[in-house]
Amino acid sequence: MSEILVVDDEPGIRDVLQQILEDEGYDVRLAENGAQARAALQERTPDLVLLDIWMPDLDGLTLLKEWVTQGGLKMPVIMMSGHGTIKHAMEATRLGAFDFLEKPISFKPLLEAVGRAMAVGILPPPLPERLAGLGSGEVITDLARRLRQAATEAPLFLAAEPGAGSQACARFLHVEGTPWHAPTDLQTLSESPMDWLQAAKGGLLFLAEIGTLTPMQQKGLQLILARRSEFGVRLVCSSRENLAVKEGYSREIYHAMTESALRVPPLRDHREDIPELAQAALEGSVLRHGLEAKRFSEDALKTLAGQNWPGNLDELASVVDELATTSTTPTIEQSEVEARLGIIKPVVPVVAVSHEVDNLLALPLKDARDAFERLYLEALLKRCNGSVSRAAEESGIERTHLYRVLRKLGVRAGAEKL
Repeated sequence: MSEILVVDDEPGIRDVLQQILEDEGYDVRLAENGAQARAALQERTPDLVLLDIWMPDLDGLTLLKEWVTQGGLKMPVIMMSGHGTIKHAMEATRLGAFDFLEKPISFKPLLEAVGRAMAVGILPPPLPERLAGLGSGEVITDLARRLRQAATEAPLFLAAEPGAGSQACARFLHVEGTPWHAPTDLQTLSESPMDWLQAAKGGLLFLAEIGTLTPMQQKGLQLILARRSEFGVRLVCSSRENLAVKEGYSREIYHAMTESALRVPPLRDHREDIPELAQAALEGSVLRHGLEAKRFSEDALKTLAGQNWPGNLDELASVVDELATTSTTPTIEQSEVEARLGIIKPVVPVVAVSHEVDNLLALPLKDARDAFERLYLEALLKRCNGSVSRAAEESGIERTHLYRVLRKLGVRAGAEKL
């Protein structure tokens, strides 16, 4: 016989719910506050919890969040409130509640909600301990924790640079054994969005770079947002663009998708993971190409970790793959990494430096300053392989200002947009 835990601080409501549910054949346990509910759950896990939002000691939303973050949400939870609002319902659903009932609770809606919750049966298995493929440092561990908190049926938006790992985050949320659908071509979104819902029915639909959608494709996404619940689809979307300020972007989609949103940190924000990721990528390349075992030297790994990686994980994987196939020794040394990355360490003879200084000292101050800046910036850009962004970071000069200085001095740089 299924057991239901009823948590409500009003004795009359507890008694009425107990009578109705026992008449329907359910076993019922009662808790009059959050502390009793916590203890009841520790004693044994019920098949369903009816949880009041407003309680004097511990509100239901806080208790629900506690169960989610501590791994105690192993049963469906239906929230109840006499002061219910759409905001509370959305927050409860975002946290992981199965449904929301507004007091006074009518007989029919109560039994229908309980019946649907019971039909869910065993809840999905807990999420993995690690966010595979992104690293194991503090930044990624925190991201995994935030993803667990966001692991509800509500749509999730991931703000992410290209190659930062948004698809890995979506994979983290995907329940094994259920459909996974991640179309790479968004052109058909405007023509057949229902086909995508059917393909992901009961599972997860991941759409990357939704900031690039045309107005017609946005209409397709709006339909998916409106109908996804009918198909039991969890929707996860990502974009590098700020949808809040993107001209012509649907406000309806923006508000629906950013109700629950997370930032996926770029690789430069968790450099401590780069050695581990690089070595793992190297092992993968070795297996894929049928090569002898290879490893990076410690200095080579430090060099990799010191780069900015604007292409993030994808760029790192590409560089590592090329190093795996071109290196002729079991250990890939720092010099090979520097050569691949275009890192140049100029060796300037002391005599040449002394001669250059003598020439500068013979010039008027303004001309000497301009000549020095020109020499410095030319050497810097050469070392940064023509990248103004990297040159700005290394020199500590703001990028827009650096462009102005380069133009003033007539120094040529690589083609980059401001």
